[in-house]
Amino acid sequence: MLVGAEIVPVDGPAMVLLAMTREGYGRLSSLITVGRRRAEKGECRILMSDIGDFSAGLLCCVPLNQESQLRFQRKYEPGLSIEVDEALLGRLRTIFGDRCYALAELHRGVNDAQRLHHWQNTCRDLRIPLAAANDVHFHDPRRRALQDVVTAIRCGGALQSLGYELFPNGERHLKSGHEILEVMGGNRDIIDRTLEIASRCTFSLDQLRYEYPEELVPAGLEPGDHLSNLTWRGAAQRYPDGIPEKIRRMIRHELTLIRDLHYEAYFLTVYDIVRFARERDILCQGRGSAANSVVCFCLGITSVDPGRIDVLFERFVSRERNEAPDIDVDFEHERREEVLQYLFDRYGRDRAGMTAAVISYRPRSAIRDIGRALGLSSDSIDKLAGQMEHVDGEEQFAERMRAGGIDPESLLGRRLLDLLGALLNFPRHLSQHPGGMVMSRGPLSELVPVENASMPGRTVIQWDKDDLDALGLLKVDCLSLGMLSCLRRAFDLVRSTHGLELTLATVPSEDPLVYDMISRADTVGVFQIESRAQMSMLPRLRPHCFYDLVIEVAIVRPGPIQGNMVHPYLRRRSGEEPVEYPNPDVRDVLHRTLGVPIFQEQAMRLAIVAAGFTPGEADQLRRAMGAWRKTGVIARFHEKLVTGMLARGYQQEFAERVFQQISGFGEYGFPESHAASFALLVYVSAWIKRYYPAVFAAALINSQPMGFYAPAQLVRDAREHGVIVQPPDVNYSNWDCTLEPTSSVSTTRGPFSHRDAGTALRLGLRLLRGLPEESARRIELIRQQQGPFSSFEQFAARTGLNRTTLQILSRSDAFASLKIDRRSALWQALPSRESLPLFSTAEGLQEDAPIPELPRMTEQDQVVADYTFSGLSLRKHPVSFLREKLQAMRVLTSESLSETATDRRVKVAGLVLMRQRPSTASGITFITLEDETGIVNLVVYPGVWEVFRSAARFAGIMLATGRLQREGDLIHVVCERLDDAGELLQQLETRSRDFR
Repeated sequence: MLVGAEIVPVDGPAMVLLAMTREGYGRLSSLITVGRRRAEKGECRILMSDIGDFSAGLLCCVPLNQESQLRFQRKYEPGLSIEVDEALLGRLRTIFGDRCYALAELHRGVNDAQRLHHWQNTCRDLRIPLAAANDVHFHDPRRRALQDVVTAIRCGGALQSLGYELFPNGERHLKSGHEILEVMGGNRDIIDRTLEIASRCTFSLDQLRYEYPEELVPAGLEPGDHLSNLTWRGAAQRYPDGIPEKIRRMIRHELTLIRDLHYEAYFLTVYDIVRFARERDILCQGRGSAANSVVCFCLGITSVDPGRIDVLFERFVSRERNEAPDIDVDFEHERREEVLQYLFDRYGRDRAGMTAAVISYRPRSAIRDIGRALGLSSDSIDKLAGQMEHVDGEEQFAERMRAGGIDPESLLGRRLLDLLGALLNFPRHLSQHPGGMVMSRGPLSELVPVENASMPGRTVIQWDKDDLDALGLLKVDCLSLGMLSCLRRAFDLVRSTHGLELTLATVPSEDPLVYDMISRADTVGVFQIESRAQMSMLPRLRPHCFYDLVIEVAIVRPGPIQGNMVHPYLRRRSGEEPVEYPNPDVRDVLHRTLGVPIFQEQAMRLAIVAAGFTPGEADQLRRAMGAWRKTGVIARFHEKLVTGMLARGYQQEFAERVFQQISGFGEYGFPESHAASFALLVYVSAWIKRYYPAVFAAALINSQPMGFYAPAQLVRDAREHGVIVQPPDVNYSNWDCTLEPTSSVSTTRGPFSHRDAGTALRLGLRLLRGLPEESARRIELIRQQQGPFSSFEQFAARTGLNRTTLQILSRSDAFASLKIDRRSALWQALPSRESLPLFSTAEGLQEDAPIPELPRMTEQDQVVADYTFSGLSLRKHPVSFLREKLQAMRVLTSESLSETATDRRVKVAGLVLMRQRPSTASGITFITLEDETGIVNLVVYPGVWEVFRSAARFAGIMLATGRLQREGDLIHVVCERLDDAGELLQQLETRSRDFR
């Protein structure tokens, strides 16, 4: 493979630069970096002088026909010269010497022979060898239509308007040697020059060697010694009563392996990142494979004690794998940027960069770009794109296209379908990885080109995660996690309100009351276990210890579900099925999960002890389990696994069942270490919710957007837990939700015993739609400095807010403490009449005229306005105003479903809170409705979804008809019909959280 790039200097011709050596590759990468860093994202500005500066080790190939580049630059016009200027060719010959070649590219034009003859003479005069090329843009002639569409997408216009920007024929495809020889008029020497170019380029990507940064080691110490010192010091802090002998053995084993594989600098780098975050009170938590490591635990990278779980360090670092470990660290999502900028500052822009991610076309983005290329109207494109959600296969695409107003059998419809099939999963653009950072000892630009990101202060390398893994580059995932922001706020509120200092490590563990709450599926807002699937599992699993939470996090995943692990585990846990093991070896691996392999580490161990896999082969199995997006990868291990187990005396049925379970991990399964890291956050967030529900609700709302539930549902859940909630108000509210003393007693349902009694949740101004944070902060500051506001006029004068902001506050009923209702406040917030031409000559209208007697809003109007301007209401639930109509339609309340017989046909209605379609649900969609009495769970099969798709996908208030099903305490309605009931409450504006 030849490694190179097409370079287009702003003051020179297009050229292809090929890396002849490792030095040449570094120069080419650095040249691209210079051009990219000099321009905005997506642009490149390289000068001919740069070419000279970075020419060492590079071979230059100059297309004599510059037609492609002129078309790309939108400068091509028939009749204009498309030949390279001979003076520029001579300049390149001077720069590169015998490393400069000219390229002949012919595409069956009318004067190919004449052009080739001219090029041969020019190259002879300039003493530049002439080689054959083809300016390839697509591999097969049949892809020419797709090439034209991609060109239209790049140019931002319709195909019919591009004119000469499109190629005149489809000859720019891959050709055989015989075809190229024919196009070149039988001139074999031109073909030989092409082979000569290939033979001179000996560089291979295998020659790239990554070197870890080393400046984190104090003078006079080796990296291994420094890491050892930090680890033992951390171990003494983690185990103040003495380091257990088991932990000592683990530390010695891990440190030895880390030293042998020269990974000390990697661990020190991650330790330094976490140290920086903790010094600035940025909550962070290592997860993933790092939780397999007691060294990571002692360094403070993870808070999960490996002694509490049965982990496999070789899942994280192994001699056989011989590749860098992968440590993910989650940070508060609102403060992660501080960590990234620290890395840029510490290592410099030349040694640190963010990882890229290749974004591919999905149905909606593909249909939008294709529609614009084909010249469809914006309305038609929007209508089509709205139908392209959750589609699979050409037949379903055709149905959605017909629903979008285009006949799939028409000429346009067939073109759309063909192009859609070709463009799906096609690379669309280069984006940023969510948080992958790459740091190097030397200049990073000599390994990979670096460019500016869209966001100021960031630079991005041009490779994605898979590229880094293939070349063994160090990557640290500095990820953002909303729950960490929530927990940081919760810890701060508990400290300021209750005087209790909490951390992830000091929250009291194994509290039975917390596990009781979890087992009741009372987990709205709790990390990882708030989804419909998790809530359905909790009453069946009934976790009563930390390891049960580890299993809970891991078991509701596509891997265990597809591998048929869930029901056997539940049956064994409940005593419905005996727990049996074929021998002690298998028992040692599976006893903690009752004989069912739930974690990737268990699958690796099973392969070793039961099928005779070597550790290296078990790691290959791990890789196959990790390639969950690539179907069929794990099937290659079937024969080896089953044959190995049969040879060791296991029954065929047991061997096949084990393979089926392991193959389920090919559909995304969790390693135990990852589940343990998440389980810690599950427990801590549940503990806060159980004992400090007002704190928990405030922290969740202040950390939005995150999770499954909107603030309206979080507030409702808090009130059901006995929390007094007060509305947003200019005299009491800050930007964030706060806690304030109260003497009120909750009259909401319960009872719930908690430590927030006597504390009310005051909703923040952040909930008011359209209100700028800057304005809310100003209100807060003025109130703190000058005291509360006493009138609307005083408020307006003291804050100096503009009329638009005053109207937002008025419509949101934020002046209630001033004894001004919504309409009166809005009247006063209207633009000054002096500024309106209509009133410039009017008599008898004074600016200080009294507020007219405005008609009072009904309670229903107030609730509708609350939802419209803040997304929730503390008055009544919107559906309560429809109850009389709904009763006439025999619609049941959520509360009454518990008293309704199983399999009875029922009607239910409510606000749509969320729609979910798990990948393991075979196309089934789960919809959650809310009425004034509680939650209704709907199950919508694909056929029903398609028939009633408009209501199913877009209704804000839904009426559902179906059969009631009950499984223990879980109740859901299997839908037969769905209707949009929005017309019953037309002004109400709600926003569901769909497909998260």
